[in-house]
Amino acid sequence: MASEVDIREVGPRDGLQSQAPIAVTDRVRMIEALIHAGVRHIEACSFVSPKAVPSMAGAAEVMTRLPRSAGVRYAALVPNLKGAEMALGSQVDELTVTISASETYNQHNVRMSIAESLAQIEKICDVAAGSRVPVDAVVSCAFGSPYEFVGIGDVVALARRVLDVGASCITYADTTGMATPPLIALLLAGTDFEAGLHLHDSRGTALVNAYTAAEHGVRRFDTSVGGLGGSPFADGAAGNLATEELVYVLDDAGYQTGIDLGRLLHASALVGEMIGHPVASRLAAAGPRSEGSR
Repeated sequence: MASEVDIREVGPRDGLQSQAPIAVTDRVRMIEALIHAGVRHIEACSFVSPKAVPSMAGAAEVMTRLPRSAGVRYAALVPNLKGAEMALGSQVDELTVTISASETYNQHNVRMSIAESLAQIEKICDVAAGSRVPVDAVVSCAFGSPYEFVGIGDVVALARRVLDVGASCITYADTTGMATPPLIALLLAGTDFEAGLHLHDSRGTALVNAYTAAEHGVRRFDTSVGGLGGSPFADGAAGNLATEELVYVLDDAGYQTGIDLGRLLHASALVGEMIGHPVASRLAAAGPRSEGSR
C-alpha cells in the first residue's frame, strides 16, 4: 500500500531568506501557486528582525494576506519568545524553532549557546501550549558541522532534551549537506521517536538521502520549491532539496504526496521569475519524463 508523505514547503522562508528581498505581494503569490499545486504544509515566513534578515521583513503582513482554507497549515520560524508571540498573534498554525547540535554553529546562527537556545525553546513551547499551537524543533548540523565533530549520540540526546522541554516533534536538518544514505540509516536507527528530515544538497546527495529515509519509515520532509535556500553560516552550503524533485521520485515509488507535479513546476518557474535567475532544481530545467519515454 502507498504511504502518505507530509512535505512541508520551506521555500517562502528558508528558500527566500538567502535571496534579495522580494515584495510581500510576490511572496503571497508564490504561496498561492504552491497551494494550487496541492501543497498543504507551508513554512510561510520568519518572525525575525528585518535588520538581521531583510528578506523576511513583513512577516505579519504576509500572514494577513494568505488564503485560509481547510487542510492548509502555515508554519513560521521564530528565534525567540518575542518572535513566537508575534507569530501566534498572526494566527500561525505551527511554530518552528532551531537549535544546533554544533555549539559553534549555534553561536553563529542564533548567537546563543546550545544551553541558552534550549532555555529559549522551553519558553516558546510554554507560550505555544497556551495557544494549542505545536512546536517543531529543527536540530541543525545533525549529520555534521563545519566547525567541530558532532556524534550521532549527541544529536539524539539533544533531540530528546528538546522534546523534554515541550517541543511537539523533531526534524533533523542536514544543514551542511554532509549526509549519505548510511548516515541517514544510522541516525534513524538510533532514534526511538518519529522524526522528520530537512535536507540540503551541497554534495548532491539530498534526493538519495530522502529516498533512503522514506524506505526507513520517515514520512515528514522539508523541501524548497526550485531548490532554493542555503545557510550563510556554513561555507559551501547549497539550497534545500527541491520539492519537485522529491515529488517526482516519491510519486514514481508509490508514495502519496497529494501534490500535482505539473502545477508545482509552474510554481517553480514563477519563483525563478520573481528572484530574477534560474532555480537550482534539475527537474525544473529538464522537465518531467514524458509518458512516451517509459
